Amino acid sequence: MPDKGDTDLAQLLLSPEEAAALAGRRGTQAAVLLALYGWPDDPGLIFTERRADLRRHAGEISFPGGRQDPEDVDLATTALREAHEEIALDPAAVELTGALAPVSTFVTGYRVHPFVGTVPNPGELDLQPNPTEVETVLTFSLELLREGYEMRRLVRRGVPVHTPTYEVEGQLIWGATARILGDLLGRLERGAPPNRT
Repeated sequence: MPDKGDTDLAQLLLSPEEAAALAGRRGTQAAVLLALYGWPDDPGLIFTERRADLRRHAGEISFPGGRQDPEDVDLATTALREAHEEIALDPAAVELTGALAPVSTFVTGYRVHPFVGTVPNPGELDLQPNPTEVETVLTFSLELLREGYEMRRLVRRGVPVHTPTYEVEGQLIWGATARILGDLLGRLERGAPPNRT
């Protein structure tokens, strides 16, 4: 892994414009926030565990985020608004650094636009899960996430899928969240993207 002290995080990511150029317009547009704390010395990410009784993605581990609302100026605004609604993360505490390539969800048909932002350590934030959507707020170090990586065969709605997963502290991250996480970890591991677009 490159020396993080010499690494400019923004140079490892896509700009929001570059990410938007990859997006296409298929599916319902949504955005998530990868809230990165402790960068560059001891980095980790903030996740949510969704409530088990939700209609969509029930009980899954995900990044805070959701569908774009008509009043959202852009998808970065969506990511910040959703993080505020879901875990009370103040948008003013987030320094948006860049974006990742959008991914699609297979079952629900969302086109998810990931945005990366640095935030203070979670102990300095007053994070509160929205009880209508979020069971709990989770924080995992990037080191633990890397160690928890494994390709697995999962069965979802009767369909077997071979997918990247991350198992950390008894929590399983899979699906679009795992693909987004893999993109981020790959970019950080390489130290610089081979091609920014």
